[in-house]
Amino acid sequence: MRRRAIIVIGILLVAGAAFFLIRKKVGFSGFGGSSVEIPFHEPVLAVYNRFSNSKNLPDTSTEHISILLDKAATAGFFSELGQQLSSKKTVIVTVKLTGPSDGSLLPAVVGGSYDKAFAQLFETFKKHTSAVFVRLNPEMEVPVKTYPWQYQSSQAYADAFRHFAKLCKVAAPNVQLVWSPAGYPGTEEYYPGDEFTDLISITLKSDLEKWLEAYPPYPDLQTEVKRKIHRVRFMPKPVIILGKEALKTDSAKAAIEEGLAQVRREASIIYSTAVFKNINKNPARANTPIVGVYDPKLLLTGSASVNAEHIFIDLAHIQTGSFQKELSAILKRKHVPIISFEPWRDQKVRKDTNVLRNTINGVYDEEFKKLYGILKASGSVVYLRFAHEMEIPIHRYAWQIQDPVLYIKAFRYFMELGGRDEKIKRVWGPAGDRGSMEWWPGEDVVDFVSIAIYGLPDKNITDPKMQESFSTIYERKFHRVGFSGKPIFVTEFGVKGPEDYKQKWIEDAAELIKKHKEIAGISYFNLADNPEAWGDIPAPDWSIQRSTFETFIQKLSAP
Repeated sequence: MRRRAIIVIGILLVAGAAFFLIRKKVGFSGFGGSSVEIPFHEPVLAVYNRFSNSKNLPDTSTEHISILLDKAATAGFFSELGQQLSSKKTVIVTVKLTGPSDGSLLPAVVGGSYDKAFAQLFETFKKHTSAVFVRLNPEMEVPVKTYPWQYQSSQAYADAFRHFAKLCKVAAPNVQLVWSPAGYPGTEEYYPGDEFTDLISITLKSDLEKWLEAYPPYPDLQTEVKRKIHRVRFMPKPVIILGKEALKTDSAKAAIEEGLAQVRREASIIYSTAVFKNINKNPARANTPIVGVYDPKLLLTGSASVNAEHIFIDLAHIQTGSFQKELSAILKRKHVPIISFEPWRDQKVRKDTNVLRNTINGVYDEEFKKLYGILKASGSVVYLRFAHEMEIPIHRYAWQIQDPVLYIKAFRYFMELGGRDEKIKRVWGPAGDRGSMEWWPGEDVVDFVSIAIYGLPDKNITDPKMQESFSTIYERKFHRVGFSGKPIFVTEFGVKGPEDYKQKWIEDAAELIKKHKEIAGISYFNLADNPEAWGDIPAPDWSIQRSTFETFIQKLSAP
């Protein structure tokens, strides 16, 4: 018994000592839950500035500290912080707000709960004689729950950042505000705006990203640099590149510089296409949108409400002549063609493996020119979509998981090859998934942006009742692609399940479409999906009955 007691006491003593050391190590100062993080090593590895003005920017010698800031931070904490800053020249300060992880932190910031702490923080910064660069709540876009500001809506994050920025600009005008994503796909959704941001930072080899598997890993450091810089191309701000102490080696420096060199070499295509407009939700659509169907079995095509038909074609359709037959049938029914052109399945002895590279190298020019010749000869308005759903990180299509710059070049090559014809409406067609805008090819080669809306949020979900509503999916996807400033064409949408469930879902779709005037057209996918894309799971059947479709049209047409 005595021996057991001694063991317990020993364990408690060791635990107590460890707790003391941990407190000391992470810098818990006892100032209302606020502290300076110790140790903290996230040095400046490089600065990428594509602008002529390079004054007052940090460099690789700039010190970087991180603080945990609670709304109950005491005067003692700010006094200690001021003393630390006094020993430094130019400094980057990362501010990590502490608070509950239940989603209430960001609204609390907007509501003013942290304003008292902010005021004292800004007063401390104001006294610093050299430049201060402040990062608030970094790596917000990474879908993990390490910090209480993560896994929150991008709007909530942006509102909180703007609140902080407005107060800071008045109280401490010497501070430069740094918007600080990691550079993960979907970064641009969280951007608070040019007027609230002075610089941007990205983080290489982020600890928060290493556990995620939704996207393939970067093959090397230079590719990570290039991709992360590309993701912030819409923001006209210098970029601070941060990372681990281990990345200060000569080999890492060389890789970072090579990544930046690749960005500079592609600058003319990357930045000339980076227009960040944000679409108006009330453009000039006066009537109901174009109503189309993908309907190979012709079950809905005969409806008087249908005025467009969607077909998918590839290189083989051009080479064999089958496309011209399909187009003639659509025109005979007096419908407008929506054509999704997939640059693969070549019938000639050529490899499909890099179809985007083949595109810009002119390998498919004969087929492309024949396609344009047929379209122009038809005399009809045509909606032409090229290499769609390029941003989804899967291998369903040969143009997926490719370099965004290569995709942009291929899209532009294809659209420019046909010349400008007002009857050929150029459609850029992401699915609307996270990071879509990385592949944005430029407003001069796009007339419409298309997205796909299917009820299943995840292919592994088989229960129809677990599907999301059309409204929920549309709002999320529109937020991602609305930066393009182009009208929206929902070129694919569908729902699975019992017919009564489908009818309710599609009625919700009609209500949203009526309200959102930026939606210029819609096309229902009236068929089961391709079984090859679903593996061991039965492919969902999106087809609906004619009566369900007519109910949808009635809802859409109602005042």
